[in-house]
Amino acid sequence: MKKAELVFIPAPGSGHISSAIEFASLLVERDQRLSITILVMMKFTEKVNTTKLASSSHPNISFIELPHAEPPPMELMFKSTDKYITDFIDSHRIYVKEAIVNHVSPNSTKLLGLVLDFFSTSMIDVANELGVPSYVFIPSGANFLAFVLHLVHRHDRVGREFEESEPPSIVPGYNNPVPVNVLPDFACNKEGGYNCLLNHGRRFKETKGIIVNTFLGSESHVVSSLTSTYHDLPPVYPVGPLINHKINQNIMKSKNPKQHGEIMKWLDEQPESSVVFLCFGSGGCFGVPQLKEIALGLERSGHRFLWSIRIATEDVFKQIENIEHKTILPEGFLDRTRGKGFICGWAPQVEILAHKAVGGFVSHCGWNSILESLWYGVPILTWPLYAEQQLNAFHLVKELGLAFELKLDSRIFNDEIVKGDEIAKGVKSLMEEDSEVRKKVRDTSLKSRKALITGGSSYASTGHWIDTMLASNYLL
Repeated sequence: MKKAELVFIPAPGSGHISSAIEFASLLVERDQRLSITILVMMKFTEKVNTTKLASSSHPNISFIELPHAEPPPMELMFKSTDKYITDFIDSHRIYVKEAIVNHVSPNSTKLLGLVLDFFSTSMIDVANELGVPSYVFIPSGANFLAFVLHLVHRHDRVGREFEESEPPSIVPGYNNPVPVNVLPDFACNKEGGYNCLLNHGRRFKETKGIIVNTFLGSESHVVSSLTSTYHDLPPVYPVGPLINHKINQNIMKSKNPKQHGEIMKWLDEQPESSVVFLCFGSGGCFGVPQLKEIALGLERSGHRFLWSIRIATEDVFKQIENIEHKTILPEGFLDRTRGKGFICGWAPQVEILAHKAVGGFVSHCGWNSILESLWYGVPILTWPLYAEQQLNAFHLVKELGLAFELKLDSRIFNDEIVKGDEIAKGVKSLMEEDSEVRKKVRDTSLKSRKALITGGSSYASTGHWIDTMLASNYLL
């Protein structure tokens, strides 16, 4: 039976795709009239397994893998990752339109519109050509949206990139002045990154709505500030937290079932809230000198730990996760921590955060990881590495009081080494049982769950967006 169709165009990154899938699942479960097609771009060096994605999603969600587009020159990646990603997505415009015209439209009663990642704003042109509305989906938080909109407003006044020497910025939605050293890399980038995000931010206002993966229980001040500051802004719809509780676990089980079983068995044997979990996302990795300092810090902290290790290489797309750990860690470390620690490669993050043994999370502060930790009431020790993670860390620590500070401004490509003593001190603070941060995280966990149930703020916001979208298409 044909249904009214939405087309999602996520950026080709695991966090962007997983958030899009989760939002799509929420929509088709909420309204049986909807069907959703997700257009998948091949990642820069690896093929996306659309069969595996489809097997873990709703039957009313389908995937179309777009033809391969030649990626931009690799030199651009080192000049500006944001410009590289944007150019890569832009090169798919013709394939997006062809997929919709040849495969989506013939199989649906009506094409309702395109839901675009914030990196995919060039697809607004495709929507206009097809005569359908477009909506932008922000897989990051409202704090990131606030900064991008501020970027546009500021540029209209000063007309240039941020300078590293300039004073902290007053950003609508933030209570504290925001230092330059916690801004995303693109803010100061003169190689296309700044202009790239500036153009994306300008185009947000051409859409019919901005959908954000957040909830009012954590970012109500930011959302209300946006709507009161920018009067020409489309409606903002907080619909989160969007968390895929299954796909991470299922991929791990199929990828390395033996290690998955060992991890969960080890956690089952640990006391409640006794384990600190260290994991740095799909792109988070360190060189051997930093790994040794982390090991020293964990040992000196005295706490049990579960540590997902990935080693950086000269290839920005390649990490090593299967290696003999005794060859890279301090001599005798594995023997001294035997029974108190578990080291693995790729880890089922959501399943681990959900486990009662886990009491703290040393994280890169990717937005998905933040939402997962808040959902399960696990406080974070901040160690941002790239993208908007420094801004997220600042927001968590200084604005919301929902995390402990290890670093706010660390960058994956600089040479700074965080010393073991500093790590040990941070872990000890993180694992304090009765800290104010831990109490606040538990309270926010309840708010995050209430947001999604009937009567909750995100439940209502999602329903409002569906009704508005269907009404604009004369289906309500």
